Order: sequence, then structure tokens, then C-alpha cells
Amino acid sequence: MGGTEQIGAAWRRASQRIDRRDARRLLEHVGACTHADLIAHPERELSTAQAAQFADLLVRREAGEPLAYLLGSAFFKGLEFTVSPAVLIPRPDTEVLVDEALKRAQAFAAPRIVDLGTGSGIIAILLARLCPSAAVSAVEVSAAALECARVNARRHRVDIRFLEGNWFDPLAAQRFDLIVSNPPYVADGDPHLQQNGLPFEPQDALSDGVPGGDGMACIRTLIQGARKHLLPGAWLLIEHGYDQAVEVRNLLRAAGFADPASWRDGAAIERVSGGRHPIR
Repeated sequence: MGGTEQIGAAWRRASQRIDRRDARRLLEHVGACTHADLIAHPERELSTAQAAQFADLLVRREAGEPLAYLLGSAFFKGLEFTVSPAVLIPRPDTEVLVDEALKRAQAFAAPRIVDLGTGSGIIAILLARLCPSAAVSAVEVSAAALECARVNARRHRVDIRFLEGNWFDPLAAQRFDLIVSNPPYVADGDPHLQQNGLPFEPQDALSDGVPGGDGMACIRTLIQGARKHLLPGAWLLIEHGYDQAVEVRNLLRAAGFADPASWRDGAAIERVSGGRHPIR
């Protein structure tokens, strides 16, 4: 599509190449208009620059690039978050991790929480918003991802201490009431990594990359290192793959955690497992 074009015609043409709803979202983004504008004023013209931008985004979406990266944002639990190819796109699977973490955080008057591998910061930000008495820290090894998380924290007006580093490395001897994490857990070479836009997402946030591994290397690191950073009675909660719950519970039990358990997501899949540091 070269030159200018009416938005109604642009929508119709694009809908022949990509999903109609995706075409609308891209057109609203480029044209700074609403769905109502598209319906009420289809004759409105895109500028030459807008038409060129829309044509570029259309080609990228047609090639499978996720809509969230093209728009620069995604929604999670009703809030909009900035995203970039440096971070994973938020998924409904992670809602159960936030919900279970919030239940445990609210049992403390002023909980100390750390989110390990924070990515775009959605978990840390929601816990800070929903539990205002909490002191929330977030650790991330990727500088680009950490900057995205900082942008989102400013956007949602929460005070989070961000630390750059790998898992527990930046924490020294600090201890917390709650450790949460959504680590990489897809096995290296899993065919799902080549589907549904995943090739465009940061591979080191999806898989631990261990050749021939089971995707559990990061989870093992978290479980093995967590207890020395947990206060007595504190919790570790980890998101994991659809078929990893039993193994994660076994690892928690072997590491000395009390009450190892798993919780199901909206699709009834055991998506989060955790355990409690014994009080003794």
C-alpha cells in the first residue's frame, strides 16, 4: 500500500492478509484513532507517513511477528504494559502466580518480596500495586529487559528496587518473606519454540538452552538457592511448564521445603508450584 489511503479501505485490504482484529488494532495504533472512528469515519485518510508505517507493520504481522511487539504494549490482568522484543509477552498462564503470591504476601504486615527474572516487571508491579505495604525488589540479568521493567514501574507509579544480575547474585545475604519467579522452562529443541510467534521472543527467557535438557535447569537453580534467601515461614513460588509440576514438587521436598504444592491456571493445568521455608 503506497501513498495515502482511506482508513476504511486500508482496513478492508489488510483484513485480506491478516486477522481482521489484528488489522484494526494496527490501524488504530498508526492512525491514532479508535474503533468507533474507523466505523464512523472510514473516509478519513492516512498520511503518507502513516500509510508507510501501516504497510511495514502489516508485512511484519503477516510474517508472524507478535502483535504486542508491533504495538509496543500488551495487557495483563487489566493493566497495559510496555513490551519489546527484549521481554516475553505477558500470558494469562502467569495470572495464577500473581494470585498465589498475593495471598501469601497479604499474610505479612510489611512483606519483603523479590521477583527473580522479572522481564517486563509485570509480577513485581502487580504485587506492589495490590500489596502497598510490601517492599518489592526485582532482579533481571538482561539490561534491556530491566529498562523495560523500569518504564512499566514508572507507568504504574510503583516503587520497586531493580537489581541487574543473574538470579540470586545481586541479593548478597538478603532474606525475604516471598520469592517469586517465572523462569525459562521450555526444553531446548521443543517444537513449540518454533510456533505461535515464539521465534520472535527472547529465547533465553523461554528456554534454559541446555542441549538435550528438560528445561528445568533454572528451576533447579532457584530451588537450590532459595532457602538461604528466605526467612522462616517464607514462601518460594515458581511458574513452570504444563508437565513439570510433579518434578518441581519433588525438588522442593528434596531441598527441605515444607508443604510443597501446585496450583492450576485457568485451563486447569498445574502451572505454579511452591513450598514454605520451615519455621524452626
